[in-house]
Amino acid sequence: MNSETSARQQRDSGHREILSRQGLRLPAITLKHLCSAGIYSQPTVSIEHQHLAKMYVLRGVESGGAVADLGAYSSFVAEDGSALRWLQRVDSIGVNGVHAIVVAPVLVRMEMIRIERTYDLLITRHGLTSSDPNRRPGLESSILFYGRRGSLEMKLWSEDVEFRGAVCPVFYSRSGEIREVPSQFRWAVAMITAGVCCVGCRHCHLLQANAASRSSSTFAGHAALGA
Repeated sequence: MNSETSARQQRDSGHREILSRQGLRLPAITLKHLCSAGIYSQPTVSIEHQHLAKMYVLRGVESGGAVADLGAYSSFVAEDGSALRWLQRVDSIGVNGVHAIVVAPVLVRMEMIRIERTYDLLITRHGLTSSDPNRRPGLESSILFYGRRGSLEMKLWSEDVEFRGAVCPVFYSRSGEIREVPSQFRWAVAMITAGVCCVGCRHCHLLQANAASRSSSTFAGHAALGA
């Protein structure tokens, strides 16, 4: 009996490690439907080297969107749950794809999948194992929250669209008790819930414009007025 318990714990530990590093593991049929719907969500976190600053950072992508019965979205926030500034906004011909790129020493990944009114949510923290600029660090990942089969009866992709960004699913334990999302991430969960309900998404729901983008826009506006 002890050996069976030990084996189960090892399997669970291995599964959690895969989840923390790679993100939600989706069944083949779900991946097929996402592909058919043209929804592209990229939860990958990579280690990049900034040559001028002589330091390593993490790179992530905000991506995803929805059709009426299906949605997938992934993005990143700071450790305290606040919004991060994007490095670069990405525009494309298609919808429900890549929206922006972010780099930071530490990233908290928000990832959600929606099938009609049922939601899965994974929140993971990612950091670097070493701060030595002369040595390539490893990636340290951990799960902060994992909720399966959460429920939200509202149709945020159609008649209840005005509530997007203000509500989020409710998640339960196997015994039927409510599993609370950590308080610092409630805003981010509401935003990513909006993302998986945003049909034909072309914009960011979590990452925000950086100072350089705002300055460029302001300069362009003054230049236009001057002309």
